[in-house]
Amino acid sequence: MQVRISVRHGHLNEAHQQQIRQKAEKLLNFFNRITMIEVTVDLQDPLHRTVEFLVKSEHKHDFFAQEKHEELLAAVELAYDKVVHQIHKHKEKIQDHRRDRSLGDVPPPSERSVEP
Repeated sequence: MQVRISVRHGHLNEAHQQQIRQKAEKLLNFFNRITMIEVTVDLQDPLHRTVEFLVKSEHKHDFFAQEKHEELLAAVELAYDKVVHQIHKHKEKIQDHRRDRSLGDVPPPSERSVEP
């Protein structure tokens, strides 16, 4: 799995880059089919730091979140939470789909028991 951090309109110090990388790597705890994580930090507006998470996974399913905040690490945390929510929603959808009964498992209407 690859984590790519890019910065627009400025530079991040090594400590911030390491914190963002650690936060991005935690996404593997929620979904192990992640192939790449791209984090883009935009420092153009000093009052609103923009952080974007693009998480690519197997089977061409991508997760994307963008968040703005005055503080950089707060924006990272908010965008991270959005991605985690999307991953949880996707996993529930996959798991519920597997639990559904197929049409072959449902008895025909003539064989169903009808209570009077």
